[in-house]
Parts: sequence; C-alpha cells; structure tokens
Amino acid sequence: MPRSPVLSSTPLHDALAARRHGLLVALPREASLLRSPVLPRPSLGRIAITYPLAFAIDYEDVWLRSADGVRLHAWFIKLSPHCKGPTILFFQENAGNIAHRLEFVRIMLQRLHCNVFLLSYRGYGASDGRPSEHGITKDAQAALDHLAQRNDIDTSKIVIFGRSLGGAVGSVLAKNNPDKVSAVILENTFTSILDMAGILLPFLKWFIGGTTSKGPRVLNFLVRSPWNTIKTIGQIKQPILFLSGLQDEMVPPSHMRMLHAKAIETNSKCIFVDFPSGMHMDTWLSGGDRYWRSIQIFLARYVSEYDVNCDADDY
Repeated sequence: MPRSPVLSSTPLHDALAARRHGLLVALPREASLLRSPVLPRPSLGRIAITYPLAFAIDYEDVWLRSADGVRLHAWFIKLSPHCKGPTILFFQENAGNIAHRLEFVRIMLQRLHCNVFLLSYRGYGASDGRPSEHGITKDAQAALDHLAQRNDIDTSKIVIFGRSLGGAVGSVLAKNNPDKVSAVILENTFTSILDMAGILLPFLKWFIGGTTSKGPRVLNFLVRSPWNTIKTIGQIKQPILFLSGLQDEMVPPSHMRMLHAKAIETNSKCIFVDFPSGMHMDTWLSGGDRYWRSIQIFLARYVSEYDVNCDADDY
C-alpha cells in the first residue's frame, strides 16, 4: 500500500499565544486566507509520518485533482465490505492535518459504523497548493465528486462533518450540492472569519467585523477569505446537527447559537446539542457517550436505513 508523508503542525493554541502577545503575524497559510492575517499559521517545520495503520485502521490512499488542477491527498476508510452504512466526509480544523484526527476517526468507526473520507486541503499535509477560501471550496467539491462516483459505498448516504474551519467548508459544499449530501454535522464552527478577527485580536474588532460588529468595518476589504458561514447556513436544505462545546476557548459558543438560529429560519430539520465541558478541540472526547449518541440519533432520524447495529468487524 502506498504511503505518503503527512506534515505535522502545532495546535491552534498558537493563535492564543499571538493573542496574548498582541501580535499580528503575517505567515504563509493565513496570509493566503486573509490579506490582513488573523489566524497565525501553525508551524510546518517538523515532518512526522503517521498513518491509519498505526491505529489498526485499514485505509486507501486517494489522490485527487481539484477543478483548477491542484493535486490533493486523502484517506478513504471503509468500515467493512458488506456494511453499507453512511460515509462521513470529514473536514478538519485550521490546525494540523488529517493524521491528527485518527484517534477521533478510530472511535467514530466504532460508534457510528460508517465509512470515513478524510481530505487534506490544499497546502495541508501532502496536498499541493496554497490555501484560500476559493481553492478549498474546489477541494471539497473534488472530494464529494470522488465519493459520488464510487461503487463501493451507498452514495445516497454521504454525510458532511465539519469542525471549526471544516464547518465553514462543509456548509458551502452542502449548500452547493443538495442532491449529493444527505445530512450535515457542524461542530464548534464560527459565524465568519470577519467575526473571528475581533475575537483573536480585539483591537481589530472596530475595523474588521461581520454580523456582531458595531464598528465601521472599514478594513473588511482586506479579508481575502471571509468564510461567511452565517450567510451560507440559511441556504442549506439538508438536516443539520449542531454540536457545541460550551467551554470553547477559540470560537465563542454564541457563534454556534447564531448559526442554529439562522438555520431554523428556513430549515425545520435542525438539532442543537451542547456539551458543558467541551472545548474547541476536545468536545468529542469530553462529551463522552452523549456526544456519540447524539450523532447516532441524528443519523437514525435523517439518513435512510441507518443501522447503528451494523457489524463493525474488527473495529
């Protein structure tokens, strides 16, 4: 089985360090996301090779081309040959790469009995290119198109799962593909990068902002990738599950409440679940059994013929 290197990076808590020191750092990854960088770029100085096999997970290396020709890397994990459960198309947070999500994926396989597709955005992991909202949107579409053409999954049961930045990515994809995506799960997602600017760097909130800003927002034009999820969410027709960690130290939990409130204006198939001890990256862990049961119930309600008791083989 071909193995490709996965780049290792530091956690999103680098952003908190920048906030403490009052620094406006201009580094390559976020420089491509924001002309006036707000989220510091996680360090890619160290390279670590980590694979699903290290977690006793069999997998397939997948190489894709986005619509603009960028070469992308992904992992496809099939639960078992005979179990045609849902396929989770997972979109990760800003920090790290898909290798950092493998413990989460291992438990997901056990608890949800699903297939999982993990995409490396352009500029992440082994994928080529530089990240931007326009480019990552193309990457997500390439991943969905790949899944829709596979003959070893039930293509009527493709579920988007996005955490933080991944929720913004997944929301756009769901809006653009109402016939290909059966349901959406969002966890600790922001309303927009414009709103996040004032959270991470408070001195900017008067000049850059979105729905929550009371200032003149005269510098909004500097933001290259606004990821306006609060606007997108109201255009999603599929069922949506909102998972919110109330101790989120990066994205204020109020953002998830605002997204939910906007969604239910036009979509009656929305469920909101909060977790009192959940932080930005560990809600899935601190939420325990209730976290996974919430997803199981959501899938049972909205994904046709979902059977959580399907044999998970070795997982």
